[in-house]
Amino acid sequence: MLVPARTPAPHPDSRRIIAARALRTFGFGCTSVLLADRLAADGCTAAQIGALIAVACAGSVTGTVFMAACADRCGRRASLAVSALLMAAAGAVFATCHSYPLLLAAAFVGTVSPSTNDNTPFSGIEQAILAHTTPPGHHTRVFTWYNVSAQLAGALGGLAAAGLAATGGTRAGQYAFVLYTVLALAIGLLAACLSDQAEAPARRAGTRTAAQPVPSRVRTLAALFGLDAFAGGLVVQSLLAWWLHERYGIALSGLGLLFFAMNLAAALAQLAAPALAARRGLLPAMLWPHAASNLLLLAAAFAPTFPAAAALLVSRCALSKIDVPARQAFTAALVAPSQRTAAASLTSAARSIAVTTSPLAATALTLAPLAAAVTPLVTAAVLGLAYDALLLRSFGHDPSGRPAPATPPRRPRPHPHRPAHTTPDRVPH
Repeated sequence: MLVPARTPAPHPDSRRIIAARALRTFGFGCTSVLLADRLAADGCTAAQIGALIAVACAGSVTGTVFMAACADRCGRRASLAVSALLMAAAGAVFATCHSYPLLLAAAFVGTVSPSTNDNTPFSGIEQAILAHTTPPGHHTRVFTWYNVSAQLAGALGGLAAAGLAATGGTRAGQYAFVLYTVLALAIGLLAACLSDQAEAPARRAGTRTAAQPVPSRVRTLAALFGLDAFAGGLVVQSLLAWWLHERYGIALSGLGLLFFAMNLAAALAQLAAPALAARRGLLPAMLWPHAASNLLLLAAAFAPTFPAAAALLVSRCALSKIDVPARQAFTAALVAPSQRTAAASLTSAARSIAVTTSPLAATALTLAPLAAAVTPLVTAAVLGLAYDALLLRSFGHDPSGRPAPATPPRRPRPHPHRPAHTTPDRVPH
């Protein structure tokens, strides 16, 4: 009787990485809600708040590029620990300081995120460690837990922010950054507890090798991921809430339940990614749910009523994030193990740069005369479908995106006293 292969337990380093990202995203979910209020309490204008968020995004991109070049040579554990200490220092500054120049400096070096999206210097290193400590056939599964746990933690962080706002009054933002500092120190402790298996192969072998440039196809992939991130940035929650309010007259305070349902659907739907990737391959798991979600977004732009638009948007969110674990596994499969940190960091940086420009474009699309002909939803859907088509054209024949071939059955071993190939004697009639 055939017994199905048991899924191996995650490597201890993988569990530490997943826990570290969940803690970090919880902190992002809490502080991002209260960040503007924290700055406004110090008398910052809207322009100053926007400038600080832009500086924070630029700092994340700079840190990601720096880690891509240095982490494997300087040590992945040390790089993660240093990033966590910088994050803790930034949290301490935001919790105690009221000088705008110091806040700007802390936002640049300390991974202060205006959302729960984790395009940070941590991401590339963590994805390389997960890919290295997990068998290739289970990459999608471990990346699924890496993303689902983070998304759920980010939602809980938002609830924590609501609790702090209800009890902390005007000091709620400072209390949130005190919590952020504690979480950062815990993340640094998890990084210090990683084993030698987390390090790059060359570093564990005691050899010094020059940093290898990533292949051109990874640069192509990064450009396509940037296009996808730009499209997604056109329909971030704040802009989508404004569009629903203007289109259907729904009060902004009444959209909380809709966004909770959308985020929950996006988190839970990712659990289907491992089975889909195992059955169809990484590239189909990236493409088909993503393309369907863009068609649903396009339909939502023309929905006649709010209930119809809400149903389409929830359905869209249930499909839009299934590609994330497969996307990370595909990036790891495209390159050699020694290039995984650089590849993951490059694709993360490309997404970060694209996301920072999307809100400006979305705002322009809501102004006349563009608003009469097009909405951010239509533009986002069309660009998302263009990304799907370009990804299929560029990587449709790449074996990394196909399912692993089934293991051929073993031939029975010949009997030791019988020739391997025998032909039965013909018996005459």
